[in-house]
This record gives sequence, structure tokens and C-alpha cells, in this order.
Amino acid sequence: MGYGITLRVNGDYALFTRPEMKAERVSYDVMTPSAARGILEAILWKPAIRWVVDSITVLNRIEFESIRRNELGSKIPPRNVAMAMAGAAIDLHQYTTSDRQQRASLLLKNVDYLIEAHFEMVPQKVGESDTPGKFYNMFLRRARGGQCFHNPYLGCREFAASFKLMEHEEVRPDSYYAEEAEIDLGWMLWDIEYGEELLKKKPVYTYEPKFFRACMRHGVIEIPDEVRL
Repeated sequence: MGYGITLRVNGDYALFTRPEMKAERVSYDVMTPSAARGILEAILWKPAIRWVVDSITVLNRIEFESIRRNELGSKIPPRNVAMAMAGAAIDLHQYTTSDRQQRASLLLKNVDYLIEAHFEMVPQKVGESDTPGKFYNMFLRRARGGQCFHNPYLGCREFAASFKLMEHEEVRPDSYYAEEAEIDLGWMLWDIEYGEELLKKKPVYTYEPKFFRACMRHGVIEIPDEVRL
């Protein structure tokens, strides 16, 4: 029995930020695999499973819109957090009135996607009663009922996403780019791999962004299972 799912996701606006841009936010042309995985995890996340995105179908025409948004100009330094955890009297507040900045953002508008994905069991986290069928039916029940742990979003939290489970017997809608044989979307963020290293006998958390060459064929972007640099 297969445990793949197809989820339709849409919204008025989306912002899948390109990491190579600096202060001004510019969106990728389409949803990234990590953003798609975040939507699936918003509906069902369990330590015993890991979501794998197989493909993303772009249903609507890719359109951009430029707006200005209020953002904070700084972040809380990790060093301050570590000192506060050690007992130091550190102020970890962020004061929006004094740190607010207006920045331009290039957004996607009127987005609509089909996410095809499956999940894999994580052997180290599987309990005695955990089975693939259990989690599959759990996801189906939650997706059909519109249930989620938190409201899924399209890149940024202010851009809420609506979702609908596509049943096996439902006819899939055609992509706006169904007649386009191939469109090269360039390098796109695949995911971020987190790890841990020892530095002077102390654990240091690391992260490594990984990218893949995204190519849309007839409106469908096939996502590689793994990216090696």
C-alpha cells in the first residue's frame, strides 16, 4: 500500500525569500521544497515520521507584486541568549517602536500549487504502536477536516495558506504551464541540514544550506530525493 498524498495549497500572496538577497526581500518564482514540507508538518508532525516532497505543480500563472512592509531591523544575538540561560541579567526584549524599518518586498500573488509528497519512518523515533498506516490515516483525517497544529503559511507567517486534500478519484487541475516543455528556474534552496560539531570539547550547532537546479516541465517541478554538494 502506498502512503503518498496530494495537497492543494493556495493563497492571495506568498514570499519564498531568496537567500542571496540582502535587506530587501525577493521571492523565488515558485514555492520551495522546504516551504512545502513546512505546510505538511503544520497539518501533521510526529517525531516518528519525516516528510519528503516529491513534486510541486504550479497551477496559476507566476505573477509578482511589489509592496513595502514593516520589519525589525535587528535580531537578538545568540550570545545574549546563551548568557541569559547561564543566569546573566540580559535584556532579551525587542522594541518594535524604535527598531521598526520599512523594506520593499517582491511578492508572488494569487498562488496555487499541488504538493505531492510521502513520508518515511524515522527508525530511532518509532514507538511500539507506530505504523505507516496509522500516520497516513491520521494525516488524511486531519487534512479532510482542515485541522492543523498551526496555520500553514506561504513563506512568511502573514501570508496564510488554504489547503485541501486531493482524493485519489479527483481530477487534477491543469497547470497554466502545461504546454511549456521546460522552464529553467535556476538554483533554488532545497533545504537546510542541521548538525552538531565539537569545538574545544563543547557542542556547536551547525547548519548547511543546500540548493538544486529547479526545472519546471509542463508545470511540474520534480524534487530530488537528496542533494549532494
